[in-house]
Amino acid sequence: MKRIRLAVLLGAAIPACLAAQQGSSSCSAHHAGSRQDGVDERGDSVMGFDHTKTTHHFVLTASGGIIAVSANDKDDKTSRDAIRAHLPHIAKMFADGNFDAPMLIHDRVPPGVPEMKRDPKSIRWTYEDIPAGGRVVAVTTNPAELEAIHAFLRFQIEDHRTGDSTEVSRPGS
Repeated sequence: MKRIRLAVLLGAAIPACLAAQQGSSSCSAHHAGSRQDGVDERGDSVMGFDHTKTTHHFVLTASGGIIAVSANDKDDKTSRDAIRAHLPHIAKMFADGNFDAPMLIHDRVPPGVPEMKRDPKSIRWTYEDIPAGGRVVAVTTNPAELEAIHAFLRFQIEDHRTGDSTEVSRPGS
């Protein structure tokens, strides 16, 4: 049903955009909104929790990076538990070189994925509980893999609209 609604919305939006002056802000904004709506909808389905009830953060570190998700309401045990069910699975998948979940969510191969799949054992992916959710920590000593992790996380920051820094965090910052 969701796919049908999305197809109907896109079917109405595309002709309107084509009829509008090329590059008009209303067409661009609507197209961007439709893309983001798709990321949110697919994300909710793949991750198993509601993006409006949770917050993602992506942190680039000197040795890799962090993917953290927490429930917005500290008493929302349903979201917290869903996060804690999803992220250990993601850590295991990534450790095995399987990046299907982000490809399904974003409807394309995120930057860095082809490089991270080449030598998955050169990155250590671990899961940790945090008070309202969980986090996946990626660590590598391989410079090419580090660059791939950072490219992947920068893409996540942009596509999930988190507002996180795209610069490498320094200890204590």
